Amino acid sequence: MKKVVVTGMGVISPIGKSVAEFSQALKDGKSGVGKITAFDTTGFDVNIAGEVKDFDPSLWIDKKDARKMARFTQFAAAAAAQALDQAKLVKTLEDGRKQIQSDPELTGVVLGNGIGGFEIVSESFRKLFDAGPRRMPPLTVPMMIGNEAAGNISIIYGIQGPAYTQVTACASGTDALGQALDLIRSGRCDVVVTGGTESCITAFSVGGFQMLKALSTKRVDTPEKASRPFDADRDGFVLGEGAGVLVLESEDHAKKRGAEILAELAGYGASTDAYHITSPEPSGAGGGRAIKLALEDAEIKPEDVQYYNAHGTSTEINDPTETKMIKYAFGDHAYKMKVSSTKSMTGHCIAGSGALEAIVCILAIREGFYPPTINLDNPDPDCDLDYVPKKVQYGTINAAASGSLGFGGHNGVVVLRKYS
Repeated sequence: MKKVVVTGMGVISPIGKSVAEFSQALKDGKSGVGKITAFDTTGFDVNIAGEVKDFDPSLWIDKKDARKMARFTQFAAAAAAQALDQAKLVKTLEDGRKQIQSDPELTGVVLGNGIGGFEIVSESFRKLFDAGPRRMPPLTVPMMIGNEAAGNISIIYGIQGPAYTQVTACASGTDALGQALDLIRSGRCDVVVTGGTESCITAFSVGGFQMLKALSTKRVDTPEKASRPFDADRDGFVLGEGAGVLVLESEDHAKKRGAEILAELAGYGASTDAYHITSPEPSGAGGGRAIKLALEDAEIKPEDVQYYNAHGTSTEINDPTETKMIKYAFGDHAYKMKVSSTKSMTGHCIAGSGALEAIVCILAIREGFYPPTINLDNPDPDCDLDYVPKKVQYGTINAAASGSLGFGGHNGVVVLRKYS
């Protein structure tokens, strides 16, 4: 089976707009959660989120192109620019266009996105209702639909292979990595630009999640304390936004061109709970199967994994159920490895989460640290693993796994390994 490696990474997140900034924030236990500035929260029970502050897309993409993109697409394009630059896979042509430096027909894009351009939908509906259909923005449809992030990246870089969008709610980013892995293993692609992106901090989205009673409401005056996975006093997740993008290549392709290899994407597993539209299957067997499948795909034993980046949403139901999933898959080793939720810092970036958390795993492997679960002040007795409470810890990590769970019962897990 072909070995698939990572040669580039890019990050746009509430705690950093570069990989280096993101890594330092993880070690510092920095919270990116604050008061919402994207819209007027008057009348809302929820007024906090993990926003990407001071985002200027023109730092990475052409201003004219950026104006034709929804925010989730801008995030993806910016993260892709970082990842491709690190991978040294792009050159600038004389006319200013960017060109991928691999066979364009054997290069693909697979991005996860759960919701699409919600701010475009909201504004277009407002104009439709206030002034009629002739006042709607002409680019409403191509800006709002979820596939436009993948489509725009393929256009910017002349990528002519498959360009897919994976939609499995909060598992979308992780499942996109799995689909990209399969494209390279099958020989359909040599290179895939992959990850996840989301930007849905809008009145419509926050209102919808609020009505589900899914969001934290207790700590609106201390927003940095609101996301507290595995803590007995948690009361819901905090909405975040952002994008993580990785460049994947076959090992042969990367070595042939002399690329620096950052890590190996060693395995992927997926399952569906077939239980409930929003709640995980209570025994943890559904998500646990995805973990087992990922370990089998990577051909490693549970005890070979030193770190697990949990979905860890800070909701009443998720955290103890995910603890059961980890025990189901890892057995006694669950008590010996480190587990943490970096959503305690970023909030829940929906489809962006899985890709950002895969990057967390790569950074942990390369830099030898276990990211903390901040705000874990009063551990839930039903959550009894080592969640790296409050502060970063250091140690050697050879293999790490990351799991994502989505509404509809979608479970996706990836295994990343130190390259040798």
